[in-house]
Amino acid sequence: MSNELEQMREPLLAAIADAPALDALETIRVDTLGKQGRITQLLKTLGKMSPEERQVEGPKIHGLREAVTEALGARKSALEQAALDARLASERLDMTLPVEGGSFGTVHPVSQVMDELAEIFADLGFAVATGPEVETDWHNFTALNIPETHPARAMHDTFYLAGVEAGGDERTVRRVLRTHTSPVQIRTMLDQKPPIRIIAPGRTYRSDSDATHTPMFHQVEGLVIDKGITLGHLKWTLETFLKAFFERDDIVLRLRPSYFPFTEPSAEVDVGYTIEKGKRVIGGHPGRDGGGGWMEVLGSGMVHPKVIEACGLDPNEWQGFAFGCGIDRLAMLKYGMDDLRAFFDGDIRWLKHYGFASLDVPTLSGGVGA
Repeated sequence: MSNELEQMREPLLAAIADAPALDALETIRVDTLGKQGRITQLLKTLGKMSPEERQVEGPKIHGLREAVTEALGARKSALEQAALDARLASERLDMTLPVEGGSFGTVHPVSQVMDELAEIFADLGFAVATGPEVETDWHNFTALNIPETHPARAMHDTFYLAGVEAGGDERTVRRVLRTHTSPVQIRTMLDQKPPIRIIAPGRTYRSDSDATHTPMFHQVEGLVIDKGITLGHLKWTLETFLKAFFERDDIVLRLRPSYFPFTEPSAEVDVGYTIEKGKRVIGGHPGRDGGGGWMEVLGSGMVHPKVIEACGLDPNEWQGFAFGCGIDRLAMLKYGMDDLRAFFDGDIRWLKHYGFASLDVPTLSGGVGA
């Protein structure tokens, strides 16, 4: 029996090691360890042996079975890994090739409009500035000349964060979710020396929700600080911006006197619209070009001397203008959306309808709009 086992062992292990494929390996397994396999038959002979013979031959037969089982497992793993490697090699994708009939995803209208704004204002010499969404009460209100009794500070309009930081500096005491991106203007004036030309796009938060308001929305603000800045510079900048954004040369603006704590004088900016095929279209002169009217699009004004002074600058030397508008509202006006809440519903059907191709990058030469 011992000689027979030794004669079986080496050829079996060699056959297993040389098995070219999984089906050949399975044939060997069945031939050796199956119900009628050779090693299985040897195990059955143990019952007919005497106790002394079983003590001698049992370990040898079990040893052969364990060696074959281990060799089968190792070879199976090697063959499966080789098959996987071959499959991966055959299914490899060349990421440098153009996509055929596919897409890299859909760009949200808010992201698209942010890119359009950055492109337009970059051509006018503006940089993009950012700041924290969790702001201090000082940056969000006090430095912007918003008094303690102003309605904007009311709890029903502002999301205040629980807890108050210890310390004597009023700039670090109370924190809020910023209600506008104006704190970015403050931080920029504190950190940079004039002249300053920036836009500050980003998320803002107010306690409000209906078809045209959401608790979180997107806003862009612009700031220019330099010597000799006048209201005329502001009007030209806004007119140039809106013509480029709506891609029409017949944009007509109307500046109405208004009040903002951080600008003086302040002006609401209306843009003329006309009626085309029963729809409101931005552009044209109201009353002259087929009816229409005026629509408010943004607020603006000359930076208040107290704001300039709060940032450590001399208002007698430096002047500036600022403006701000909702990015979501700009997207609604340009691309014909009616309900602001749909912007944040996460409905893939809405995004496929109103979204933009991922490679459609806005350029002034090719047109900022899609």
